Amino acid sequence: MPSNARATHLTRRGLLAAGGALGLGAALAACGNETKGGASSGAGEKSGSWKFTDDRGTAVETKSTPKNIVAFTGMAAALKDFGVEVKGVFGPTYVEDPKTKERKPDVQAGDLDIAKVKVIGNVWGEFKIEEYLKLNPDVLITDMWEKNDLWYIPAEQKDKILKVAPSVALWAADKSMPTVLQRHADLAASLGADVKTKQILDDKARFEAAAERVRQAAKGKKDIKVLIGSGSPDVFYVSTPVRPTDTLYFQELGVNVIVPEKLDPSGWFELLSWENVDKYKADIILLDNRTSALQPEALKAKPTWAALPAVKAGQVFPRVTEPIYSYAKCAPLLEDLAKALENAKKVA
Repeated sequence: MPSNARATHLTRRGLLAAGGALGLGAALAACGNETKGGASSGAGEKSGSWKFTDDRGTAVETKSTPKNIVAFTGMAAALKDFGVEVKGVFGPTYVEDPKTKERKPDVQAGDLDIAKVKVIGNVWGEFKIEEYLKLNPDVLITDMWEKNDLWYIPAEQKDKILKVAPSVALWAADKSMPTVLQRHADLAASLGADVKTKQILDDKARFEAAAERVRQAAKGKKDIKVLIGSGSPDVFYVSTPVRPTDTLYFQELGVNVIVPEKLDPSGWFELLSWENVDKYKADIILLDNRTSALQPEALKAKPTWAALPAVKAGQVFPRVTEPIYSYAKCAPLLEDLAKALENAKKVA
């Protein structure tokens, strides 16, 4: 599950106040009359109208190819790898040092230059509509983990936000990783990018080679059980592998991924108390690497965690829970998994 708090965001939306946006009515009404300006997308220019059918089945149309693009951070990072630059982002983009105030890119920012994009929201529930309006957006692009639910668009502000510019949503769940990657390439191409450059073709070949390496490693380690988990102070989340794009693909490649028995109402994971964290006997643990989740150093304070066979064997590896959907970023995920499987010992 993609949840930033490892509890379902999709059921918590009503509890997360994003703040009011007072006095926006006139600005929203005038928005459609403003001349679109600002930075180019960086992709090749296309003449004429632009049309793209997204994963909601919505045919999104504009009079010309969008130049002022605002996107969810991970989406923006993927588009950059395919040759499309964005003007603004929302979602986890930077981590700020509380003492020095120095900002470092969040894991979801990829190769984005966080000093050159306007960050209109860096945490869950934060979307600064006033700043969004100033960007004169041509299109808003984000992920979709549940049908018609736009990732990191606060429910309380959704209607106002979607009045400003057309929106595009691509699946980040319920589809296998190769399918999702192709859709991101399709979107980038529609925005004017050349997705058949040598670099991108090389990245794709690397991804395919890594997938085959995982397939072969899984064949040789059928008895190695892999658990997908995420830690929080109070509970440990065991994710189902059948909905996230990465773990669904791992299964397709033959990896023996543990399927939790009792999912919570969201259908994404089973919640275990720390006293019962050993319910599933895993040889490898792929642990949520997001800044919002507890990392191995913090988990050392949990005695039951330290006692797990996979932990004692040093077979805990970071999992990129919200992948950046470019071949350049997804190939290393498969290479790391293949290496983990190749070196894994049966410990559970």
